[in-house]
Amino acid sequence: MTPNILFEDPYILVCLKPAGIPVQSRMLSQPDMVSILKNHLHTSSVGNPHQHYLAVIHRLDQPVEGLLVFAKNQKTAASLNRQLKSDGFGKHYLAWLCGSLPSDEGDLIDHLVKDGRSNTSSVCTKDTPGAKEARLHYKVVQHREKTSLVEITLDTGRHHQLRVQTAHAGCPILGDRKYGNSGIHSSSSSSASSLPMPRQLQLFAWRLTFLHPTSGRTME
Repeated sequence: MTPNILFEDPYILVCLKPAGIPVQSRMLSQPDMVSILKNHLHTSSVGNPHQHYLAVIHRLDQPVEGLLVFAKNQKTAASLNRQLKSDGFGKHYLAWLCGSLPSDEGDLIDHLVKDGRSNTSSVCTKDTPGAKEARLHYKVVQHREKTSLVEITLDTGRHHQLRVQTAHAGCPILGDRKYGNSGIHSSSSSSASSLPMPRQLQLFAWRLTFLHPTSGRTME
């Protein structure tokens, strides 16, 4: 598989991850972005052609399509990770939701807990063991019939955060078979059940912003 690379220099690599391809997989028979990109680095003339170092900075769920940035050396990885932890790293998404959120612009703030056995997360109280605060900001771009297109900026990076929070708010993402069809989301179940289920999760990581680890210039 030939990766779709949007930007590359000796320090970073930005690519488009297709839906259905994991960022990193333990299964040798399953292609993932790390192995695909390492193969690219091995044959590329950009930087050191024998370079195999590639650091995962952030992740996208396997069914999500969108932009990822990788570091090509340890110093670059450290710089990007510092930005990620200090809110200097912007992750922006577009999502088609079932129904409409309470207002055309606002914030969703919840506490989430992860269940490692089922690989799911759920909204919980802040006193729940393992609970972590999850925050996102949304802005409605378009309303269409029983759906809405929203731009979402993550303020935190929790497991399945965007999918869980929108579903809990009554507006699961179209095509989300893990969180979109559950009866526990009573406010969304009626509208979601009347909509056709797309083959692909309607969530796209469309924009990244960060400072280049070496030059310091804004990357977007």
